[in-house]
Amino acid sequence: MYILGLSFYYHDSAAALIHDGVVVAAGEEERFSRVKHDNRFPSLAVDFCLKKAGISIHDVDYVVFYEKPFLKFERLLTTAFATFPRSHKVFTESMRRWVTDKLWIKPLIREKLGLDPKKILFCEHHMSHAAASYFCSPFQDAAIITVDGAGEWSTGTVGVGHGTKIKIEQESRFPHSLGLLYSAFTAYCGFEVNEGEYKLMGMAPYGQPKYTDRVKKMIKIGSDGSYWLDLDYFAFHYSPDNTLSPKFAEAMGQPPRDPALGDKSLDPFYCDVASSIQAVTEEIMISLAKAVRKRTGLTNLCLSGGVALNSVANAKILRDAGFEQIYIPPAPGDDGGAIGAALWAYHHLLGKPRVPALGHAYLGSEYSESEVGDFLKEYDLNYTHIDDDDRFFSRVVDDLQAGKVCGWYRGRFEWGPRALGARSIIADPRRAEMKDIVNAKIKFREAFRPFAPSVLGERCEEYFELPNAMSHYPARFMLYVVPVKEDKREVIPAITHVDNSGRLQTVMKETNPGYHRMIELFGQATGVPVVLNTSFNLKGEPIVETPLNAFNTFTRSEMDVLYLGNFVVERAAKRKIVEDSRFVLRHEGDSVVAMVS
Repeated sequence: MYILGLSFYYHDSAAALIHDGVVVAAGEEERFSRVKHDNRFPSLAVDFCLKKAGISIHDVDYVVFYEKPFLKFERLLTTAFATFPRSHKVFTESMRRWVTDKLWIKPLIREKLGLDPKKILFCEHHMSHAAASYFCSPFQDAAIITVDGAGEWSTGTVGVGHGTKIKIEQESRFPHSLGLLYSAFTAYCGFEVNEGEYKLMGMAPYGQPKYTDRVKKMIKIGSDGSYWLDLDYFAFHYSPDNTLSPKFAEAMGQPPRDPALGDKSLDPFYCDVASSIQAVTEEIMISLAKAVRKRTGLTNLCLSGGVALNSVANAKILRDAGFEQIYIPPAPGDDGGAIGAALWAYHHLLGKPRVPALGHAYLGSEYSESEVGDFLKEYDLNYTHIDDDDRFFSRVVDDLQAGKVCGWYRGRFEWGPRALGARSIIADPRRAEMKDIVNAKIKFREAFRPFAPSVLGERCEEYFELPNAMSHYPARFMLYVVPVKEDKREVIPAITHVDNSGRLQTVMKETNPGYHRMIELFGQATGVPVVLNTSFNLKGEPIVETPLNAFNTFTRSEMDVLYLGNFVVERAAKRKIVEDSRFVLRHEGDSVVAMVS
């Protein structure tokens, strides 16, 4: 049985295909369209999934959308009426966008895919989140927590999973949302909502939680982790343009940070604000998890929703909430709802048996050695090809030791927002200067942003405070931030954040043997089985998908070497963009892009 899951029309549109309960392909539309956070119908992602499985849309038994549009529309209308006349702009915009497009998901899917409408199903938003975590986990019994900005009405849920069934037992409802609270502080600190939350989390360690009392004026927190916002401080429930009301800045004591500053002014006040909202978020999530642990008596926890991308909070839940194991899927946000919707239909609705856990994120497209070679030959690019894997990996190790920053493109791309050794930029973590070099010259992003360590799973506990590291699935997906061991902080300074932490990725031989072997050889050569890892993209762009995407990103940065499978492309190839008429320069926003004509 084939089931196709879809998420679109909010942000991070995606498609995922399961076959008899096993995820065979999944990808975000942005990877194929090259439009960051593309929210359109995921036609390209659907085409990829079907092609990967070798089937047509007519072989698909069901298509499942990740939320229920009419319930969401009800929430928008009810909220607009409750806050009228302040909400007149929201009401007008909702009518225009929803009545013309967003309500009519079933006819749209039928039109785009040419599908019998009887095959189209709908799953509630937070059930999709819950299913994405629970049905991908190894657990037959687990507590489930989902937390995000908002679904239809729910902003967070608590439930339990037993076998093939999920039961949602409690929920928080819009506008009382922990995700929207965090996003409000993202906006206050000068970053873009739904994009800058990572930045806020990375900025937090530069400050101290001095203003938790001010944050708590805006939210009432129950002993069980429940929460209610004081809506006087916010405008997101009635304004299409503003997240914050004037009272928000009054309570914080300073106006919102100017977004134009970027990292030019890392003001200590806003660092302290970031630290404060991070501390309050952790407090709420830990209290919620403790209450669920006590009430259910279950020792396994499944966590999902956009707030589950807060890797710092995740690790503290593991440490403090009393659960033995936690599972978080590689894409816990709205993109992951595509997998969740499909698995909900297969297991919960149809009662089909469970399959082994999803232990890796390598579900995207891939290009064979011959396809990469054809690309390089077609455009007459200079390259070296090393057939033997160990000789190739040794070449990579030599380049890293020489201080080179390298683009690593190998195998199927990763499902979710993290680069996990398939579409990564890698460097030597022992060189403290690498953090600034990669931020400024490669990624073109804020200097305070940290980088992730990719560490051999079997060697993780030598470097990081994560007991039983090999057993933790979220560590495979870069979803835990943990302390770097004190005696290793000077050994791997480029990935050690200002608070002596690292957002680690444990690399498993069975799921990514090439990346594992390269790091293993780097460890043999240097004594350090860790590499610096960041996503293979430039600021504001999706992670690369094709060899051409990889080459263009390579030419536009100061990367030294590009590895496409076992092909090596060095800096000299960049001269092709000015010497060869088959390459043209075009403008994308403020960037100049080298493209094959």
